Amino acid sequence: MITKKRAKEIIQKFPEKSILIVGDLILDKYVWGEVERISPEAPVPVVEVKKETYNPGGASNVAWNISTLGASSYISGVIGQDENGKLLERLLLEKNIKPVNIIDKNRPTTEKTRIIAVSQQLLRIDKESKDKLPEDISSKLIDKINQIINQIDAVIVSDYGKGVITKEIMDYLKSTGKPVFVDPKPSNFYLYKNITTMTPNRNEAYQCVKAEKDIPVEEVGKQILKELDIKDLLITLGAEGMALFTENKVIRIPAKARKVFDVTGAGDTVIAVLALAKVSGATWEEAASLANYAASYVVGEIGTAAVPPETLLELIPD
Repeated sequence: MITKKRAKEIIQKFPEKSILIVGDLILDKYVWGEVERISPEAPVPVVEVKKETYNPGGASNVAWNISTLGASSYISGVIGQDENGKLLERLLLEKNIKPVNIIDKNRPTTEKTRIIAVSQQLLRIDKESKDKLPEDISSKLIDKINQIINQIDAVIVSDYGKGVITKEIMDYLKSTGKPVFVDPKPSNFYLYKNITTMTPNRNEAYQCVKAEKDIPVEEVGKQILKELDIKDLLITLGAEGMALFTENKVIRIPAKARKVFDVTGAGDTVIAVLALAKVSGATWEEAASLANYAASYVVGEIGTAAVPPETLLELIPD
């Protein structure tokens, strides 16, 4: 799909690019522990906590992937007027991500807590609001984005369905003339008309067009292209790799992962690499191939992860 030489040419252009990520900001908390017994109170494991760590999650994880790849990374979304919001903004700055955020005092910062022991996730606890953004907050967010939009090469919309992605936000982003890449939420499907491309996983793709499970993925992809009036689409298929729809053909890209510990954030990595490679001169097939290699790396890590450019290059055979 892509040679090491060509990948190097594309990756070397990453530091020249600036990407804006707009979407639902999430603070990922990890509680790491050991399990040696079952609780006498209920048939559940007792986790002895050894450490707690935090990472940027959701749209913030896409931004982390972009900055790790060496490009300028801007993030725009909404955080609460709370300690988690302060912690998330601090994490963003530590990871060389430029925040373009709005504080909403009526909304908590979304937090996902994952409890991990024996090298696997045992439980996830979510604290969040899924309410649609009020018009005044949405307008403030658009105004803030507008101040930096001329510095941007492309926009990634990371829609986790927490209320930040609205018709007003999408209409504004499409009006900027910048390429718009979307990691979708099926419930917002019709907000994505006339974007550049989107990267649903299999379940999301089928939900977007309410397709039965026995319909071939090729038919589902063609229906999405038609309904959104877009020319290019990438559907991720887990262990089956990816299906790229471009130039009136479907290209199957086999999965590269040798080990899969955790698929958390794999979709974030895919859209980050796809968008950055495309604005760095890659064809759709080259960009999708690079994204596929990057995904093979992050699913081999526990928790959200980002792939450095030198590691991405090493993944591609000579």
